[in-house]
Amino acid sequence: MAVAEFFAGLLGDDLPIEIRSYDGSRAGPSDAAAAVVIRSPHALRRLVTAPDELGLARAYVSGELDLEGDIFAVLALEDRLVELRITRAQIVDAVKLLGVRGLKPLAPPPEEARLHGRRHSKARDAAAIAHHYDVSNDFYRLVLGPSLTYSCAVWSERTPDLEAAQAAKYELVCTKLGLESGMRLLDIGCGWGGMLLHAAEHHGVHGVGVTLSQQQADLAAKRIGDAGLGDRVEVRCQDYRDIRDGPFDAISSIGMFEHVGWLELTRYFTRCAELVAPGGRFLNHGISEPPPPKMPNAAARTFSELRQRFGRGLSHDFFDRYIFPDGELHEVGTVVSGIQQAGFEVRHVESLREHYPRTLRAWLRNLEGDWDTAVAEAGEARARVWRLYMAVAAVGFESNRTQIHQVLAVKPADGRSGFPLRPSFS
Repeated sequence: MAVAEFFAGLLGDDLPIEIRSYDGSRAGPSDAAAAVVIRSPHALRRLVTAPDELGLARAYVSGELDLEGDIFAVLALEDRLVELRITRAQIVDAVKLLGVRGLKPLAPPPEEARLHGRRHSKARDAAAIAHHYDVSNDFYRLVLGPSLTYSCAVWSERTPDLEAAQAAKYELVCTKLGLESGMRLLDIGCGWGGMLLHAAEHHGVHGVGVTLSQQQADLAAKRIGDAGLGDRVEVRCQDYRDIRDGPFDAISSIGMFEHVGWLELTRYFTRCAELVAPGGRFLNHGISEPPPPKMPNAAARTFSELRQRFGRGLSHDFFDRYIFPDGELHEVGTVVSGIQQAGFEVRHVESLREHYPRTLRAWLRNLEGDWDTAVAEAGEARARVWRLYMAVAAVGFESNRTQIHQVLAVKPADGRSGFPLRPSFS
């Protein structure tokens, strides 16, 4: 049996892609939109020694397997990859192809996260953030564009480009928070300062931003200084749990919530309620998951536990090990309940699900369009991680296996919300 034939047998009949192997074998249509290229026997070894599709991801990150052409054509095989189970007979075939007596697993690529300590402790959270964000500011600028905004943009049919869509997102958040000149804004997970810059420049606020990434904090401070806003905006490398200089008139949290964790949800929302003044607004912008069918006792278990019971989507192991270690997603109903239990009144919930795949595809075009520079900045393995991650994530949002919501809440002042009867954003 040839190697390409072996891989084709795993993926099923009528392959829409081509498979080419180091042994010269081929399978599938030669004029396909994409090809899986097996460059090394190590790819086969990883496939049969790692669970689910994780072995394929490790082989791709290591360069032992390539995805040429349209990566989304390969991801069209997603259902087959999720159901990929190697039989005993196929393992025997793999051993014969490799010419070895056993199949000793290879060490994971060094880009795979290895965290230690209690989950969601301050030290471990800082390490998780550093793994993802302290890669290269120039790499992120190449992928994200000049705004350096690493969260879902807001699009319309008339939006000309990614930069305009990100500006529209920031303006939407500012509008929902009711920001006015002189207000004090806290941005939790401020990244490279995009929200702070927009709110200060266009709404005259005084801002404080916190991030656990020192590289982000340093560049955000420089951008703020270059914009002449250093007297009104401050960025700190600080855990939100350590903020002591409230109250703030408004709090934004954009794309940070995924790092909080189930066991910290109550503490997170309670701390936000403590930090905002009566009558102040809180906007939580975060990725979420739809509930599994007939989800039992959702409040009593984490979604990681539910995944084990109901099954996982494509590449959960890949995301946890390479992208967002310790990241956790929560169903939006759970988020709303948690916010209200902390003393807020939820006033508005908006899904941006269709906006995120457009954002991710724009980032992916940036990466693939200047691939050599991306590799020079972050290394080939890291660039491969980001290419696969953004494509898989886009498919997840498009298929509604992943969602994203903005939840707007207010801390009532003597029972008054301060909201108009029909807000302009509703």
